[in-house]
Amino acid sequence: MDITLPAEAWTDVEDGTEALLEEWFVAVHDCVQQGQVIANVMLVKAAHEILAPTSGVVESIEVTAQQNFARGQVLARLKSE
Repeated sequence: MDITLPAEAWTDVEDGTEALLEEWFVAVHDCVQQGQVIANVMLVKAAHEILAPTSGVVESIEVTAQQNFARGQVLARLKSE
């Protein structure tokens, strides 16, 4: 399952604007629970928490901490339990 910054976070954000992945709270192979905060993101001076959409294991992290990313970009991949 791909993890992205939800579309609602991008509402009223100008096209071409990038967000910053501030910090991961998990690593590859970590087990997570649905709703667990797994990362913090900053978008246009607003902080957003990335939540695990389901319980599972973090398969990969596609955007590293302190890296910018675009709307719709996959941040991490989660293998559901």
